[in-house]
Amino acid sequence: MSSDSSDLDADPTEYEKQIEAENIALAEEKWDEHEASKDLHSEMDKKQDSWVWMKEKKYASMFKEIEHRLEGVLGTGKFEWVDRRVFDQVFDQRTLLAVYKLMQQGHIDTLDWPIARGKEAHVFHATTLNGVAAVKIFHTSNAVFKGLMQYIEGDPRFGGLRRRHHELVNIWVRKEHRNMMRMSKHGLQVPEPHALFRNVLVMDYLGDSEGPSPRLRDVVVEDPEPVFDELLNWLRICWQKAELVHADFSEYNILWHQDEPRVIDVGQAVAKGHPNAEEFLVRDVTRLVEWAQKNGVDVDIAEALANVLY
Repeated sequence: MSSDSSDLDADPTEYEKQIEAENIALAEEKWDEHEASKDLHSEMDKKQDSWVWMKEKKYASMFKEIEHRLEGVLGTGKFEWVDRRVFDQVFDQRTLLAVYKLMQQGHIDTLDWPIARGKEAHVFHATTLNGVAAVKIFHTSNAVFKGLMQYIEGDPRFGGLRRRHHELVNIWVRKEHRNMMRMSKHGLQVPEPHALFRNVLVMDYLGDSEGPSPRLRDVVVEDPEPVFDELLNWLRICWQKAELVHADFSEYNILWHQDEPRVIDVGQAVAKGHPNAEEFLVRDVTRLVEWAQKNGVDVDIAEALANVLY
């Protein structure tokens, strides 16, 4: 084992902890702990069609301050084509407070339009002081994360996890942030994270002004063999150097960006020490091989797996 790998044990490195702490501290800076300690979130997980809490003076003034910067998710202004139901589904009280703090800190200027949606999160195109970004907002409904505990339990980096749901969501956001940093450190092409707070993660946007880059499954790759080789090497570096397993590697979680594959959705990636790490790795390699075979590449799973492991 190389001297560098000692920094990549299952526990987070000091660098990872420092960067994560700095990002969280920036967003926490103006947070009123007295207010946060009150029972502000008692209705948070209930359907709030009436948005009663927004009528309270302190929240009404907050929302008025940022409302014009949320036109893209409210379906107003030039973004009137956006389905307003997205706002109702995603932006509960906790989420709006998190977005508000990130806007105060300058990490988000405007939220423009939805990029993607999934069981765990919605992703939005955003503008920032430094250009465009993607803002991933993780859902806070209790049912969403029950199936994801297999990717957290057993990961040595996240021991001692308390089971209250909003804490689980916050842990998942930090997990994706930490995975992206570790992968990026080893040269793996993933979106770079810029900021996080509670259930909101700000990161690189992969796309153009017309929309996000397409998924690998939605494009025709003229020469798939070098793409397969590149993605297999991605898995090899991730396993051997970053000591992580993506655990959901498929053509659905790879974007075709500027004629290159870019891997996304790394929140479920687990450390090598996870009890199911090898099982997840075999599944990742199998899915990649199936994509390659479907596109005419002559390769078998055993050979590809050996390439990743050795």
